[in-house]
Amino acid sequence: MTTPNDAVIVLNRALDQMGDVLASIHEGHLTKPTPCNGWDVGRLISHVLAAPGNFLQMSRGEQPDWTATPPVVDDEWAGEFRSSADDLIHFWHQQGDDADAGQVDWQTAEMAVHTWDLVRATGMRIGLDPEVAERGLAFMSKGLTPENRGEAFGPAVEVPEDAPIYERLVAFAGRNPNL
Repeated sequence: MTTPNDAVIVLNRALDQMGDVLASIHEGHLTKPTPCNGWDVGRLISHVLAAPGNFLQMSRGEQPDWTATPPVVDDEWAGEFRSSADDLIHFWHQQGDDADAGQVDWQTAEMAVHTWDLVRATGMRIGLDPEVAERGLAFMSKGLTPENRGEAFGPAVEVPEDAPIYERLVAFAGRNPNL
């Protein structure tokens, strides 16, 4: 049995992983295309920088403006991300057993997919935390249907059942891990 605290621990690892990836990205990567349809690395970094703050607003019952123009990317993106990620994790730790594990897992799924997107776009060769992807895929598999994929998620891409967990996650999110 998993607890809300288990979900927060995995989210913390997902945020740390994203922070590590962001720290490895340099200015020369910003114009590279990503698996996010029509987004380059710079735009995806801007989206990722806004995510912890938007998640925090949602977690507090507020309505973030997901359509707002993300912040301009400067060379301090890793530090900016880690600061807002720390605020988000601090909030969840304060919730203790009252943390909404489903909401936390959604945040983990978002970070897992976009971490993979950035790793793929920049050609990094790093190992990604499989438990982050497992938790993200479990969450997405419960709620993401062909009817509610919207513009953010294309149709699921078929991959072998024994494909690595990140490939299964991103394929479910509509990315082709073989490109």
